[in-house]
Amino acid sequence: MVDNQKKLELYRSMLLIRRFEEKLTELCRIEGKLPGMIILCTGQEAVAAGVCGALAKEDVIISNHRSHGHLLAKGADPKEIMAEIYGKGTGCNRGKSGTLHLAVPEVNALCTTTVVGGGIPIAVGTAFAQQYQKSNHVTACFFGNGAADEGSFHESLNMAALWNLPVLFICENNVYSGAQRQEEHTKVKDLANRAVGYAMPGVVVDGNDAVAVYEATAQARARCLAGEGPTLIECKTYRWRGHGELDQQVYQPKDEIARWMERCPVQKIREELLGLGLLDEAGIQRIEAEVRETVEAAVQFAEESPWPAPPEALEDVYA
Repeated sequence: MVDNQKKLELYRSMLLIRRFEEKLTELCRIEGKLPGMIILCTGQEAVAAGVCGALAKEDVIISNHRSHGHLLAKGADPKEIMAEIYGKGTGCNRGKSGTLHLAVPEVNALCTTTVVGGGIPIAVGTAFAQQYQKSNHVTACFFGNGAADEGSFHESLNMAALWNLPVLFICENNVYSGAQRQEEHTKVKDLANRAVGYAMPGVVVDGNDAVAVYEATAQARARCLAGEGPTLIECKTYRWRGHGELDQQVYQPKDEIARWMERCPVQKIREELLGLGLLDEAGIQRIEAEVRETVEAAVQFAEESPWPAPPEALEDVYA
């Protein structure tokens, strides 16, 4: 059972992710403003908020190229994330990672990787370390449906199950892998069914329902801490925007996008909070204003921050 305070926290977390990425959408349209490819999770906010909301601060997350939501939901500083996306020296990685390779060790977000399926074996490694050190914490690994067809997925699930590792495999099934629909690259409808092959639970959850995601994650986490091993959680959701912001989405039917936008995860939890009497219109406006202020402060911080000095290119380098 999710208490009322947690539901409010989930809503605020999701709204921050949405407004943060809406601002990125605006900024990347300004020529020369943001370096690199901008990849967003718009429409998938309930997964990030629900999973990270059920984790302890000491729990580890491993993310992929669609990472902003995961990091913000885990508690990363929006100012430092925005500065890193700008490539500024005050960024969480001193301007060296940009938007696609973010890491925030302070909140145990150890890495993001653009290699499809590349984070899954890393998560198995961190979970092994947690088990070896008897840390009583878990690792949650986020990946897309395309990654579930990689060899690294199958090898990692097999090893994690064999050793009863405290790892949560979070598949964000947003229908597409790049420009390919799921049915174009696999005959499996519910990817969670693959868990059967590794003798671990496979759970399908509405990825647009933050409360449902939270509950599934909390149950799987408890199972890990009881020494019962990993769980595969498939969150059914949808990617509103293209693979990246330069993607024109010609392969996505417009009516399909519209149908999923009607199921907006932010709107869903907002209506639930209104229905329960936990928020009124004034409360909604207050949270909205606070979130927008946070995002604008992050942009101002990034704009005013210095670029890294050239000699810093030789720092933090392994020889």
